[in-house]
Amino acid sequence: MQATVKWVDGAMFAGESGSGHTVVMDGPQDLGGRNMGPRPMEMLLLGTGGCAVYDVLAMLKKSRQQVVDCRVELTAERADAVPAVFTGIGMHFVVTGVNLKESQVKRAVELSAQKYCSASIMLGAAGVAIRHSYELVEFRAGPK
Repeated sequence: MQATVKWVDGAMFAGESGSGHTVVMDGPQDLGGRNMGPRPMEMLLLGTGGCAVYDVLAMLKKSRQQVVDCRVELTAERADAVPAVFTGIGMHFVVTGVNLKESQVKRAVELSAQKYCSASIMLGAAGVAIRHSYELVEFRAGPK
């Protein structure tokens, strides 16, 4: 895997992934940025959430759960000192579907946390306390 991050201006950087996708990262105005994109640490948090929710959704589909929507809500705590590393991350999965089996959702979240999500497993190994929770929402179709 490869990527390039190039300074644009002030506290703005453009990152290009090896697959050719570009994302802009920027800092707040008080640090020389223009607030035109997420902060680098926000990108790390988003990437971790993307890795985990991808795993959970893939496992639920494989177990033939009828998922209509799936998201992970992330909260992160950071150290007060430099470097301001993550000290904790909360991952709350909200899975909406039809007749979902709680046991399947629980297992998908556990497997992501313990076996499949490279990003959260890597951060956990570095000492970040990662908490996982989930909720099921029954899908109800509205009137047409």
